[in-house]
Parts: sequence; structure tokens; C-alpha cells
Amino acid sequence: MPKRTPSPDDQPELPLNAEKPAASESAATSSPAESAGLVSAAQSEAPKSNDHAPLAHSYKTWFLDYASYVILDRAVPHIDDGLKPVQRRILHTFWEQDDGRFHKVANIVGACMRYHPHGDASIGAALVGMGQRGYLVEPQGNFGNLLTGDDAAAPRYIEARLTPFAREILFNPKTTVWQASYDGRAKEPVTLPAKFPVVLLDGAEGIAVGLSTRILPHNFNDICRCAINHLQGKRFKLVPDFPSGGIADFADYNDGERGAKVKVRAKMEPRGKYQIAITELPYGTTTTSLIESILAANAKGKIKIKHVDDNTSESVEIIVHLPQGADAEQVMNQLYVFTDCQVSLSPAACVIDTVEGRDRPIFLGVSEILRRSVDKTVQLLRQELDIKLAELEQQWHWDSLERIFIEERIYRRIEQSRTWESVLAEIHEGLKPFAKKLRRAITDEDVTRLTEIRIKRISAYNRFKADEAIKAIEEEIKQTRHDLAHLVEFAIKWFETLQEKYGKGRKRRTTCDEVEQISAAAVVSANQRLYVNREEGFIGLNWRQHEFVIECTILDEVVCFMGDATCKVVKVADKVFVGKEIQHLHIVPKDGDDRFYTVIYQDKESGKAFAKRFQLGGTTREKVYNLAASEGSKLVFFDETKNPESMPTKVRIQLSGRCSARVKDFEFDLRELTVGNRGAKGITVTQYPIKEVTRA
Repeated sequence: MPKRTPSPDDQPELPLNAEKPAASESAATSSPAESAGLVSAAQSEAPKSNDHAPLAHSYKTWFLDYASYVILDRAVPHIDDGLKPVQRRILHTFWEQDDGRFHKVANIVGACMRYHPHGDASIGAALVGMGQRGYLVEPQGNFGNLLTGDDAAAPRYIEARLTPFAREILFNPKTTVWQASYDGRAKEPVTLPAKFPVVLLDGAEGIAVGLSTRILPHNFNDICRCAINHLQGKRFKLVPDFPSGGIADFADYNDGERGAKVKVRAKMEPRGKYQIAITELPYGTTTTSLIESILAANAKGKIKIKHVDDNTSESVEIIVHLPQGADAEQVMNQLYVFTDCQVSLSPAACVIDTVEGRDRPIFLGVSEILRRSVDKTVQLLRQELDIKLAELEQQWHWDSLERIFIEERIYRRIEQSRTWESVLAEIHEGLKPFAKKLRRAITDEDVTRLTEIRIKRISAYNRFKADEAIKAIEEEIKQTRHDLAHLVEFAIKWFETLQEKYGKGRKRRTTCDEVEQISAAAVVSANQRLYVNREEGFIGLNWRQHEFVIECTILDEVVCFMGDATCKVVKVADKVFVGKEIQHLHIVPKDGDDRFYTVIYQDKESGKAFAKRFQLGGTTREKVYNLAASEGSKLVFFDETKNPESMPTKVRIQLSGRCSARVKDFEFDLRELTVGNRGAKGITVTQYPIKEVTRA
């Protein structure tokens, strides 16, 4: 029987003068971390160099004990039944109290606390989750809504019971391995003898210490077909099916292993000229979260809508109303890019498996999980058939003995017996001539059973009915032996019957299709107005009190040239500080800035004025680039153009009246300038301070 992993709270406190356990004693016990395979035997030994710290060996493995406890007993499902411990204990509690009728959820939660030591909140949440999915627990009352995200009513107001499907695939006391509960007062299953890959049907998510699991849900009929294909030795492919529908791209699903990606889109369609209807949700979202993402995108200017109506009840219906002149197809693409109408899922199928007698977390693909689960189902079916065959043979033996006992009137031999031993001896003696007709030896237990037959039953004995009953048992024995000899065919028939009973109406809800990658830059609308406050050095969106620059999108970048001969590239936002004395700014094209710039600046360090031409080249957002030879210089002339032929050829320069230059007004020829990089110093224009530069 597997040993239950204890909680860190169960660790006994040691006195300060506690001695280390002997080698034989420490070898006989293992920590939960060792059971989970998280530490090696060498790591689990008490530290030899810490003899001066009496408590060191007490807390050395506490974190690993806690980590393994969370992994094994809380967050990750077991591959044998696909259930987390809390789910297993809830279902076991349901089965213990199952009478076909609904039970108050509060009663089930209270009864389950005998097995689950983590309080009623975790039990109630897990029970509601299973009830919402509806495969194993049948709900009655307000269990909330997976589509809208509404919470369930209080446990005292709602009821639930096991589904027929759960009764058929999960429970069999004869094949269940039991263990003591956490307080030793009751027995609970180590794992339920599940004959179906429940973890693939419902999916699972959990965050443990150092790892997490995310197994996406799959369609019931798809699982049955893949199980049959595996038993027949055929190849199969299993992809998720989400209860909320949607359109999914499984090109990078990679069998649900770590590193895989699944893109899921909401299903939407235009209704009328200025309406979009969302009828299916991406997995993991609700109508509430989806609408919030749409409103947030609208507030940030990424999309433009009038308002949103939520008409969801049993099915999803979200109506997005568009403003006059909007293009519905364009807005649909914007919804995919800027809202939760398209999400990316990252599956990582981690389960607990028993390896060399120890439970350990392992990462598998969903196909391997299905193979192992189906192989486990075959083993359980064999075990059930063996038990059934033994019971049938026992029943045939007892019925045959009873027929001989009554038809041959052996019961009359005990009329003169005075002791129990003589009664047994007389019956044994009377059955000896018929022992060859039986399939095993007659025991005292068999004889004792014969003595318990009532006189009324003997007097009402019907030989024809007895023969018919024995023949029926013989037919069952023959069929059971045939099923054991053809176990794979029997398992295939079992899955086919299961699909026929429970698969009706369970069509795939998620459409498999390639999801095209939409560029945000291609669908974003230029619906923002860019303004600038040149003196204070701010740019921003929708500042009507400042200077209007251009209409832009929220994805655009702006390059600004300041009066101190620096430039900076920033992304547009509500308000961004760039630098004081903004001389010029424009939107940076998506394919790069190919403009030609001509500048003249007064260098602070040398006092000279320099002229140069350049292209902006590659830049990093928010980084300040100095266009002058030294910091603190002054930009006295700036010109930009996309056409090289329109670059200025001459400028008129007026020098400061206080300088000692004889000529204070002259023209400077710019044709000798060549296009260089933005960090070049340039050519000297004058050594005197410039008052003004104008284009000649």
C-alpha cells in the first residue's frame, strides 16, 4: 500500500539536545521529497559538517518536503485516474453516500473533510468546478456559469450527485487499493480504478512548487475513437475541444507537451452594417473578461466602438455596436489583435506517475497519457473479468451443491445427528458419490452453507428453475473465459458501448482552422490626434489646448529634434516628456526613416558653427542622441526632406552683432555637404556666434 505523504505541519518538534537517528533508523524512513524523487539519497542524509547545529537535520529538508507535498497531494493529477486528491476525495464521498438522489453540496463538503485536510473552501470550489463541467458530477441549482464567470450559490442552496458515467468508470471496491486517511480514522482510495482518461476529458490546471501543469480538455467521442485506434494498433491524433467553442489553430500543439502553443479565437460575425456579434469565446475567458478587454482597448484608442451589449444566457451573444462609418471587417481584425478575442494557450501536460514504487511528477504528451490510460483500462477489465469468473465459478459450485443436497435428500442424513461434528461428517459422506461432478473439492465452509438452507426453500425447490440457473451461470462462465482470451476485442467493445451510451449529443464545439497572424500595424486605425507643447517639451494625444501636429495611431513612434541639438524617438501616449524646446517632430515610418536632414549647430565647447547632412538610421526608443560635437550645443538651422533634390543648397547666415567679424551677413553654400551619419561633426560654417539662419 503506497505511503501517504505527510504535511510539513505533521513534522514532530525535536528537543534542543536531540541526537541524530542511527544509520539503520534513518535508512528505514524517507522524506516526502525522496518519495517524490526530488532529492537523491545523498542529499537526504543528515549533514555531517553541521554537528554543532542540533536543529540542522530537523529543518534541512523542510522546503523539499513541502514542495513534494504540494506536487503530490494538491496541485497535479495522478495519471491512474486523472484526478487531484481533492477531486478524488469528493467523488469517493459521493460514492459512499450515493443512493441515486441529490445531496446538499454543504453535506458533501462536510463529509469530505474527513478525508481532505485543507478546509471547506477548496473542497467546495473543486466540487463546483466538476459540477460545471458535468461529466462526473450532476449539478442541480445555481452552479454559476462558465461562460459569464458568475459564481455559484452557497453550498447550502445547491445539490449534486454522481453521474451514471462516473458510477460506471470510476468505482469498483474490489479493484480499489485503499490507504488510511490523514487522521487514520477512515480509509480512502490511493487512486480510483478509472477505466477512462478523465484528465484528458476534463483537463487540469495546477501550480505547484517549481512546476505547473496545464492539460487542455478534449472531446468525449474523440477520446473514445483514439482509444479504439490505439487498441487496434492504428495511429491517432488527439487535439483539444473547448467547452466555450471558438476557433483554434493546433499547428503548434505538439501533442500538448511543454513549449507547445495553441491560438484560440472567438467566433464572431457581422450583423447589419454597424454591429458585430460574438457567439463563441476563447478558452479561459468569460463574457465579463472579454467585454472588459474590449472596453479597455476602446479607452486606449486601439479600437473605436459605441457600446457593448451582453445577451448571454445558455449560449454566448455579445453585440459590439460600431460608430457611423466604421468598417466591420477592420474592427473584427482589431478585436483579434487588441482584445481577448484571440488568446494564446501554453499547455504543459504534467501528471503524477508511480515509478519504482514512488510517485513522481512527469511530463508527457496527451497521446502518451491516453495510451497509458487505455492500457490501464485493459488491466482493470482483465482484473474485473478474473474476479467475475471466480465469483461465477463459486456460484456454480454452490448452486450445484445445493441441487445435489436437495435432490438427493442428503439433508435427511442429519436427522439423527447430535453434534455439529457429526452433522458435517454425515453431509460430507452423503456428497462423496457426487464429488466428481463438481469442479473443486468440498470444504467445511460449503457444508456449513448447506446447513443454512431453510426448510421452506427445500420444500419449494424447483428442479427446472435450478437447472436453468446453472445453465445461465455456465453460459456466463463461457463468455467470461472468451472475453479473457480476447481481451483487446473486449476492451474495444467496452469503449464502443461507452461511446454509444454517453456520446450522443457531444459534438465538437471548437473548430479546427489555421489562425492567420494579423499585424497590429496593418489593422490599427489613425484615429488619434497628436499635439505638442514645444516649450515644455511634451507631446501627447488629444490635447486640444496645444499645437496640433498630425493624426496618428496608438502604435506610432515619433522622432523629435530639440533646440540643444539632440533627437529622441518615443512611442505616442497620452503624455510623454521628450525634451525642452522641440524644434521639429514627425511620425517615424513603419519601414524606417528615409528622410534627409540638414542641420547647422553652434558647438558649445569650441564656439564654432558646423553644418552637416545625415539620415537618422537605426535608433533605440527613449534614448537621447546628440547631433552636435559636444553636449549643450544649440541648433540654429534644421531642414528635412524625403527628396534629395529638394535639399537646401544655400542658406543666409546673420551673425551676432556683438561679435568681432567684419562681415556679419553672408550666404553659405551647402552643396559641398555629403550625406553622412548622424554622429559626424560636420564642416565649419563660422567661428562666430550665429544670430539667425534662413534658407536662401
